Amino acid sequence: MFQRRPAHERGHGRHGWLDTRYTFSFADYYDPAHMGFRSLRVMNEDRVQPGRGFGMHGHEDMEIVTYVLSGALEHKDSMGNGEVLRPGELQRITAGTGILHSEFNPSAKEPVHLYQIWLLPDRRGHTPSYEQRAFADEEKTNRWRLVASPDGENGSLTIHQDARLSLATLDPGMDLVYPLRLGRHAWLQVLRGQVAVAGQALAAGDGLAVSEEPEVAVVAKEPAEVLLFDLA
Repeated sequence: MFQRRPAHERGHGRHGWLDTRYTFSFADYYDPAHMGFRSLRVMNEDRVQPGRGFGMHGHEDMEIVTYVLSGALEHKDSMGNGEVLRPGELQRITAGTGILHSEFNPSAKEPVHLYQIWLLPDRRGHTPSYEQRAFADEEKTNRWRLVASPDGENGSLTIHQDARLSLATLDPGMDLVYPLRLGRHAWLQVLRGQVAVAGQALAAGDGLAVSEEPEVAVVAKEPAEVLLFDLA
Protein backbone atom coordinates (compact mmCIF):
# COMPACT_ATOMS: atom_id res chain seq x y z
CA MET A 1 0.00 0.00 0.00
CA PHE A 2 1.31 3.42 -1.02
CA GLN A 3 -0.23 6.58 0.42
CA ARG A 4 0.95 9.95 -0.86
CA ARG A 5 1.20 13.03 1.36
CA PRO A 6 1.20 15.95 -1.11
CA ALA A 7 3.44 18.90 -0.30
CA HIS A 8 0.67 21.43 -0.83
CA GLU A 9 -1.57 19.74 1.75
CA ARG A 10 0.98 20.10 4.57
CA GLY A 11 0.46 22.53 7.39
CA HIS A 12 2.02 25.95 6.90
CA GLY A 13 3.47 28.40 9.37
CA ARG A 14 4.73 31.83 8.28
CA HIS A 15 6.33 34.01 10.94
CA GLY A 16 8.25 36.60 8.93
CA TRP A 17 11.71 35.22 9.67
CA LEU A 18 10.51 31.59 9.38
CA ASP A 19 8.57 29.82 6.65
CA THR A 20 7.80 26.24 7.61
CA ARG A 21 5.83 23.29 6.26
CA TYR A 22 4.53 20.55 8.57
CA THR A 23 4.04 17.03 7.15
CA PHE A 24 2.54 15.98 10.50
CA SER A 25 0.67 17.85 13.22
CA PHE A 26 2.98 20.30 14.98
CA ALA A 27 2.68 23.54 16.98
CA ASP A 28 -0.54 25.32 15.93
CA TYR A 29 -1.17 22.90 13.05
CA TYR A 30 -3.35 19.97 14.08
CA ASP A 31 -4.75 17.29 11.78
CA PRO A 32 -5.83 14.04 13.48
CA ALA A 33 -5.33 12.21 10.17
CA HIS A 34 -1.64 13.21 10.13
CA MET A 35 -0.14 12.70 13.57
CA GLY A 36 2.94 10.82 12.35
CA PHE A 37 3.82 7.49 10.76
CA ARG A 38 5.03 4.59 12.93
CA SER A 39 7.86 6.07 15.08
CA LEU A 40 8.20 9.07 12.76
CA ARG A 41 6.51 11.96 14.56
CA VAL A 42 7.70 15.24 12.99
CA MET A 43 8.81 16.19 9.47
CA ASN A 44 9.25 19.96 9.24
CA GLU A 45 10.71 21.74 6.22
CA ASP A 46 12.04 25.10 7.46
CA ARG A 47 13.40 28.18 5.73
CA VAL A 48 15.01 30.63 8.18
CA GLN A 49 15.94 34.16 7.18
CA PRO A 50 19.51 35.52 7.65
CA GLY A 51 20.43 36.45 11.18
CA ARG A 52 17.36 34.81 12.71
CA GLY A 53 16.56 31.54 14.42
CA PHE A 54 15.12 29.63 17.33
CA GLY A 55 16.23 30.86 20.76
CA MET A 56 17.16 28.53 23.58
CA HIS A 57 14.30 26.04 24.13
CA GLY A 58 13.85 22.59 25.61
CA HIS A 59 13.13 19.04 24.42
CA GLU A 60 12.92 15.67 26.09
CA ASP A 61 12.38 12.04 25.10
CA MET A 62 12.79 12.55 21.36
CA GLU A 63 15.36 11.62 18.70
CA ILE A 64 15.90 14.78 16.61
CA VAL A 65 17.60 14.60 13.21
CA THR A 66 18.41 17.76 11.24
CA TYR A 67 19.56 17.95 7.60
CA VAL A 68 20.56 21.19 5.90
CA LEU A 69 19.81 21.49 2.18
CA SER A 70 21.33 24.95 1.69
CA GLY A 71 22.83 27.65 3.85
CA ALA A 72 24.10 26.98 7.37
CA LEU A 73 22.60 26.40 10.81
CA GLU A 74 24.43 27.19 14.04
CA HIS A 75 23.63 24.94 17.00
CA LYS A 76 24.35 25.47 20.71
CA ASP A 77 23.08 23.33 23.58
CA SER A 78 23.15 22.75 27.31
CA MET A 79 25.58 19.82 26.84
CA GLY A 80 28.27 22.29 25.74
CA ASN A 81 28.09 21.58 22.02
CA GLY A 82 28.47 24.42 19.55
CA GLU A 83 28.57 23.48 15.87
CA VAL A 84 27.61 24.85 12.46
CA LEU A 85 25.65 22.43 10.28
CA ARG A 86 26.21 22.78 6.52
CA PRO A 87 24.80 21.09 3.39
CA GLY A 88 25.65 17.38 3.31
CA GLU A 89 25.82 17.18 7.11
CA LEU A 90 23.31 15.61 9.48
CA GLN A 91 22.90 16.16 13.20
CA ARG A 92 21.34 13.86 15.78
CA ILE A 93 20.22 14.95 19.23
CA THR A 94 18.96 12.47 21.79
CA ALA A 95 16.88 14.74 24.02
CA GLY A 96 16.32 11.99 26.57
CA THR A 97 15.95 13.29 30.12
CA GLY A 98 16.05 16.87 28.80
CA ILE A 99 18.20 19.36 26.89
CA LEU A 100 18.15 23.03 25.99
CA HIS A 101 19.37 24.17 22.58
CA SER A 102 19.22 27.02 20.09
CA GLU A 103 19.31 27.00 16.29
CA PHE A 104 20.37 30.13 14.42
CA ASN A 105 21.16 31.19 10.87
CA PRO A 106 24.60 32.82 11.22
CA SER A 107 24.63 34.30 7.70
CA ALA A 108 23.97 37.99 7.12
CA LYS A 109 22.71 37.35 3.58
CA GLU A 110 21.76 33.74 2.87
CA PRO A 111 18.65 31.96 4.19
CA VAL A 112 19.00 28.41 5.47
CA HIS A 113 16.77 25.61 4.14
CA LEU A 114 16.55 22.52 6.31
CA TYR A 115 14.51 19.54 7.38
CA GLN A 116 14.02 18.79 11.05
CA ILE A 117 12.80 15.31 11.89
CA TRP A 118 11.68 13.84 15.19
CA LEU A 119 11.41 10.14 15.93
CA LEU A 120 9.93 8.69 19.09
CA PRO A 121 12.67 6.90 21.10
CA ASP A 122 12.58 3.22 22.00
CA ARG A 123 12.12 4.19 25.66
CA ARG A 124 11.99 7.22 27.89
CA GLY A 125 14.89 8.55 29.90
CA HIS A 126 17.93 8.18 27.65
CA THR A 127 21.02 10.18 28.59
CA PRO A 128 21.10 13.26 26.33
CA SER A 129 23.73 13.13 23.59
CA TYR A 130 24.75 14.77 20.31
CA GLU A 131 26.30 13.71 17.00
CA GLN A 132 27.09 15.39 13.70
CA ARG A 133 28.29 13.68 10.51
CA ALA A 134 29.20 14.78 6.98
CA PHE A 135 28.34 12.48 4.08
CA ALA A 136 30.14 13.05 0.79
CA ASP A 137 28.07 13.47 -2.37
CA GLU A 138 29.66 10.43 -4.02
CA GLU A 139 28.53 8.19 -1.15
CA LYS A 140 24.87 8.79 -1.99
CA THR A 141 24.94 9.36 -5.77
CA ASN A 142 22.61 6.84 -7.42
CA ARG A 143 22.72 4.60 -4.35
CA TRP A 144 21.38 4.48 -0.84
CA ARG A 145 23.66 5.86 1.86
CA LEU A 146 22.71 4.82 5.39
CA VAL A 147 22.85 7.99 7.51
CA ALA A 148 21.17 6.92 10.79
CA SER A 149 20.60 3.53 12.42
CA PRO A 150 20.19 1.92 15.86
CA ASP A 151 23.81 0.71 15.95
CA GLY A 152 25.64 3.42 14.02
CA GLU A 153 26.36 0.99 11.19
CA ASN A 154 28.79 2.10 8.47
CA GLY A 155 29.50 5.44 10.13
CA SER A 156 25.85 6.46 10.36
CA LEU A 157 24.38 8.48 13.22
CA THR A 158 23.15 6.39 16.13
CA ILE A 159 19.45 6.74 16.99
CA HIS A 160 17.56 5.10 19.84
CA GLN A 161 14.81 3.58 17.71
CA ASP A 162 14.33 0.63 15.36
CA ALA A 163 14.66 2.84 12.29
CA ARG A 164 17.15 3.21 9.46
CA LEU A 165 17.44 6.45 7.48
CA SER A 166 18.99 6.45 4.01
CA LEU A 167 19.73 9.29 1.58
CA ALA A 168 20.11 9.10 -2.19
CA THR A 169 20.75 11.68 -4.91
CA LEU A 170 19.57 10.49 -8.31
CA ASP A 171 20.46 11.35 -11.88
CA PRO A 172 17.55 11.65 -14.34
CA GLY A 173 16.23 8.24 -15.36
CA MET A 174 17.96 6.44 -12.49
CA ASP A 175 15.96 3.57 -10.95
CA LEU A 176 16.84 2.75 -7.35
CA VAL A 177 15.19 -0.03 -5.33
CA TYR A 178 15.02 -0.32 -1.54
CA PRO A 179 13.93 -3.81 -0.37
CA LEU A 180 11.66 -3.98 2.68
CA ARG A 181 11.77 -6.94 5.03
CA LEU A 182 8.50 -8.59 6.03
CA GLY A 183 6.67 -6.47 8.59
CA ARG A 184 8.68 -3.31 7.88
CA HIS A 185 7.26 0.01 6.71
CA ALA A 186 8.80 2.92 4.85
CA TRP A 187 8.36 6.65 4.52
CA LEU A 188 9.89 8.34 1.46
CA GLN A 189 10.40 12.11 1.57
CA VAL A 190 11.33 13.91 -1.64
CA LEU A 191 13.82 16.63 -0.73
CA ARG A 192 14.52 17.95 -4.24
CA GLY A 193 13.44 17.25 -7.79
CA GLN A 194 10.80 14.83 -9.05
CA VAL A 195 10.54 11.05 -8.84
CA ALA A 196 7.97 8.33 -9.46
CA VAL A 197 7.11 5.43 -7.15
CA ALA A 198 4.54 2.75 -8.02
CA GLY A 199 3.18 4.91 -10.82
CA GLN A 200 2.75 7.95 -8.58
CA ALA A 201 4.53 11.20 -9.42
CA LEU A 202 6.21 12.82 -6.41
CA ALA A 203 7.74 16.30 -6.31
CA ALA A 204 9.87 18.14 -3.75
CA GLY A 205 8.07 18.24 -0.39
CA ASP A 206 5.88 15.22 -1.13
CA GLY A 207 5.96 12.22 1.18
CA LEU A 208 4.91 8.61 0.63
CA ALA A 209 3.89 6.10 3.31
CA VAL A 210 4.60 2.48 2.35
CA SER A 211 3.19 -0.60 4.10
CA GLU A 212 2.76 -4.27 3.15
CA GLU A 213 5.08 -3.93 0.15
CA PRO A 214 8.26 -5.89 -0.64
CA GLU A 215 10.20 -2.88 -1.91
CA VAL A 216 10.25 0.81 -2.73
CA ALA A 217 11.33 1.43 -6.34
CA VAL A 218 12.22 5.08 -7.03
CA VAL A 219 12.64 6.43 -10.57
CA ALA A 220 14.10 9.91 -11.00
CA LYS A 221 12.29 12.12 -13.52
CA GLU A 222 14.91 14.86 -13.08
CA PRO A 223 17.87 15.37 -10.72
CA ALA A 224 16.46 14.49 -7.31
CA GLU A 225 17.28 13.80 -3.67
CA VAL A 226 15.22 11.53 -1.44
CA LEU A 227 15.28 10.44 2.19
CA LEU A 228 13.91 7.00 3.06
CA PHE A 229 12.89 5.80 6.54
CA ASP A 230 12.84 2.03 7.12
CA LEU A 231 10.56 1.64 10.16
CA ALA A 232 9.27 -1.12 12.41
